[in-house]
Amino acid sequence: MTLIEFTNAYGTEEQCREYLYKVRWPNGYLCPKCGNNAHYDIKCRNLYQCKSCNHQASVTAGTIMDKTQTPLVKWFLAFYFMASDKRGISALALKERIGVAYYTAWSMCHKIRYAMGEKEEAGTLNGVIELDDAFFGAPTEGGKRGRGTDKTAVLVSVSLTEEGKPRHAKMRVVDAVDEESISTFADECIDKGSEVRTDGFRAYSPLSEMGYRLRQKTFNPKKTSLHLHWLHIIISNAKSFISGTFHGLDGVYLQHYLSEFSFRFNRRWIPGDLFDSLINASVRTHKIPCYDLFG
Repeated sequence: MTLIEFTNAYGTEEQCREYLYKVRWPNGYLCPKCGNNAHYDIKCRNLYQCKSCNHQASVTAGTIMDKTQTPLVKWFLAFYFMASDKRGISALALKERIGVAYYTAWSMCHKIRYAMGEKEEAGTLNGVIELDDAFFGAPTEGGKRGRGTDKTAVLVSVSLTEEGKPRHAKMRVVDAVDEESISTFADECIDKGSEVRTDGFRAYSPLSEMGYRLRQKTFNPKKTSLHLHWLHIIISNAKSFISGTFHGLDGVYLQHYLSEFSFRFNRRWIPGDLFDSLINASVRTHKIPCYDLFG
């Protein structure tokens, strides 16, 4: 949608509320507490009261917008901007576009990224998989580079189509690139029996004993090579996304931004559905604990 089309569709609180209602209760209202569908509409307060247990709920209760004081129109604009631009949007830019305080914009962005992350945690990769580690951030002055660096370590995997092109990606911040973190990541993110292509680093070797068809190859990434070709392009794009829009990050919030990148990348074939997918993820994600939002 263009911004004008979006404003026509979701330019009022009532339009936004009706859309959230349809997403949350496509078959009619169900009490979040007891599951009963008989209810009263308390229109003056935009609430629904269950006739069975008298529990009251709104369309935002239990979602990332739970108890928000920010108008739904501004939330929907935040969803639109974060879904429509592959470069993302910073909290400062969102603050200026929708007219809220910086802290409010920052909180909204991170809640939306949290919902993206919850969505990306679901499902696994299968088929032919490229797997490698990457390091984000700047090293301390005089610090080591490569796997000996003090930058933030990230495991990255991407599944390939039959034509050898990237399909879906997963990224996870880890404490260290070792056998334990790699095995845990593979067990949670990659289906057993998949062909896993990686480099010759010995920490990947145990994957062959976990039910994966491991294909390791030692190579020089500085030279032209088709090995892990798409994976390295995705890593490069993720780093450009973070440095270009957010001018670098520390390790505390890195996972949130990687989840945002993966969310859009995995839905790049259906850009028209990105907004709907983001709304759905935000409604399905429960109220976010403060320690998860603020690291």
